[in-house]
Amino acid sequence: MDYHILRNVRQCFECLPWCKSVDGDRGNLVENGGDSVDCVTGNTDYRIVFVNRPQPSRFLTNRITTAKYTPLTFLPSFLYEQFRRYSNCFFLLIALLQQIPDVSPTGRFTTLVPLIFILLVSAIKEIIEDYKRHRADGETNKREIEVLRDGNWEWVQWQTIVVGDIVKVHNNNFFPADLIVLASSEPQGMCYIETMNLDGETNLKIRQSLTETCHLLDTTALNNLYATIECELPNKLVYEFNGNLKEQGKPALPLGPERVLLRGAMLRNTSWVFGVVIYTGHETKLLMNSTRAPLKRSTVDRITNHQVLMLFFLLVLLCLISALCNELWTRQHSRKHWYIALSGAVGKNFAYNLLTFIILYNNLIPISLQVTLEVVRFVQAIFINMDVDMYHEESDTPAMARTSNLNEELGMVKYIFSDKTGTLTRNVMEFKRCSAAGKLFEAPIDLDVYDIPMIKALKEGDENSDIIREFLILMSICHTVIPEKTQFDEVIYHASSPDERALLQGARSLGFVFDTRTPNSVEVEMLGVREKYEILNVIEFTSARKRMSIISRTPTGKIILYCKGADSVIYERLSKEGQKYKEETLQHLEEFATAGLRTLCFAMAEISQPDYEDWQKIYHSACTSMINREMKVEEAANLIEKDLILLGATAVEDRLQDKVPETISALSKAGINIWVLTGDKQETAINIGYSTKLIVQGMPLIVINESSLDAVRETVLLNLNNIDANGQYALVIDGQALRYALTPDVKSDFLQLCIACKSVICCRVSPMQKAEVYFVRL
Repeated sequence: MDYHILRNVRQCFECLPWCKSVDGDRGNLVENGGDSVDCVTGNTDYRIVFVNRPQPSRFLTNRITTAKYTPLTFLPSFLYEQFRRYSNCFFLLIALLQQIPDVSPTGRFTTLVPLIFILLVSAIKEIIEDYKRHRADGETNKREIEVLRDGNWEWVQWQTIVVGDIVKVHNNNFFPADLIVLASSEPQGMCYIETMNLDGETNLKIRQSLTETCHLLDTTALNNLYATIECELPNKLVYEFNGNLKEQGKPALPLGPERVLLRGAMLRNTSWVFGVVIYTGHETKLLMNSTRAPLKRSTVDRITNHQVLMLFFLLVLLCLISALCNELWTRQHSRKHWYIALSGAVGKNFAYNLLTFIILYNNLIPISLQVTLEVVRFVQAIFINMDVDMYHEESDTPAMARTSNLNEELGMVKYIFSDKTGTLTRNVMEFKRCSAAGKLFEAPIDLDVYDIPMIKALKEGDENSDIIREFLILMSICHTVIPEKTQFDEVIYHASSPDERALLQGARSLGFVFDTRTPNSVEVEMLGVREKYEILNVIEFTSARKRMSIISRTPTGKIILYCKGADSVIYERLSKEGQKYKEETLQHLEEFATAGLRTLCFAMAEISQPDYEDWQKIYHSACTSMINREMKVEEAANLIEKDLILLGATAVEDRLQDKVPETISALSKAGINIWVLTGDKQETAINIGYSTKLIVQGMPLIVINESSLDAVRETVLLNLNNIDANGQYALVIDGQALRYALTPDVKSDFLQLCIACKSVICCRVSPMQKAEVYFVRL
């Protein structure tokens, strides 16, 4: 079907809410979930990529450039950047004045030569740094990758890759563009990636293809793939992605961020992976998050710039006074001292005298200041690179000053913002304790599985044995972990979250061993008895939802929703009958948090077959929507994640990084204030504060956890009025109170209170709130 006809047909249908649209492959009508097209222009608000066919639209090439200059733009851009400094503008003015013979009492090149020297040194430095960028861009653009073209695999340069290409990426290689994973060398289309260049994290992450494409393992199968990919327009959101894969003759399949391989990431522990290119070049998420390299200016530069401006006005004032006094003296002495021949100059040389005095007094703004600063910074950079105390022996990484413009900023740090997990802690989790059916159980240590108190209660038919069993089943199957069996029949868990791995290892120590995952089911060996659970849906964890759920069909045919998440979101979704162990579990959660452990609540609900079928239609429409997909999925999830029965809670430990307390203590002694932003419970955050020496014994603690705007405002003002300017205070605020504290009428007072405190801990905060706190401080 002609694309332009297809686009017009789309316009007719997609103007209506929740209407029909045309499948780009066949021209057939399919449900599109309320996506829209501009009827005037015909432009969709998402991108359509055709697989194994020419693209109807032109997209950016995959060639990139990160350099600041080109041969044509270097001179004007460089001069513009340099003469943003008032000192350079002043010295240029002096150099021009010195070229006037009747005005300048000094040599013509006294200022011009040093100025040219400063500009020349700066230009050489900029050229060298930009040449390195050009060379790095060239090396990147000329890397080679295997691309499927005309039915054969060809090695081509990265810069020739186009949207819609199917590429093959080998182990330990970077992805050349943003890809949708189709299949890999691992079972079920799974692969492991390292995203250190994207988010700084060194732990491997899991990406997995759709079940419907993981069988595309050879050239013939890939050549026979006729499909379209609908995906959102290029954007900067690294952790978000919405799309659909529409294969010929099949319903649309939703694509999320777990299907995307981003440029800048590297393939690890996977022999190869096949992927379809969806974004290229400067439309990739990596390049859209990069900004043009600026001329970096330190605080000293900015202060110097302002002081030069003030000195210039002082210089002009002195020159005006001197020129005026000269004029008055000439008028008084022109007749008396006739032999000096002043009579012809009276009133005519005021302007010349003014310029002469400017040249004479120009040393009030010393040109040597700029030269001295540049030399000192250069030498400082050399010392930083040679500093043995800043050498990391384990990774063989020395300190490297990539630019010498900001050296002095190192001594001006006043505040440090830090995350907790993976920054202060190792991000290596260990299952420690759990609460099931209102009873507290410790993690087993060197015990036979049948001697563990929790298993004894289960086997002996305790009155709460059904709850304990469901608790252990949820612990074993509610996750997205991929198991791998070694040649010694050991099971290794590949998890995107260390929490999930820790919970599975805890379940294994309790006799519930998860060891098999297929595209639609999981198998668990429960105390020697193997059971298979069909996975109907996975509603994944997000920072907004703060929970994860799976809908499973049990071996007995029941449909059960298993949900785990933060206690605040689980408790508000409990049914009246499901709150039997609410108080006991809440008490145990407080004990876990006080011990500095990370906590999760477990709950379940049984769903009837008709209710599930009705909900499944709503959920599928939400998952395939190209507009506001996350919001629609959350709304659909809220329809099913209700009337839950509380099962219990778990606690895992995340140990601190080496020498974290000593480092924080040293920073505190240096007068640096540290703010920690974490999603943990308040009790956990306070405990971590003590263990990291962010909060020391005897330090007054200000806790703000009110649940209304008026209460938060009152608490902030009360503490702000009572705080001692010379005291050492620690402030702890939770996410709910922070939401009110960041409102316009409270923000200013809240910021003053934070600045007055030595340490600030924001707990139970979302990623968006972390960003808001950072920008409030700025």
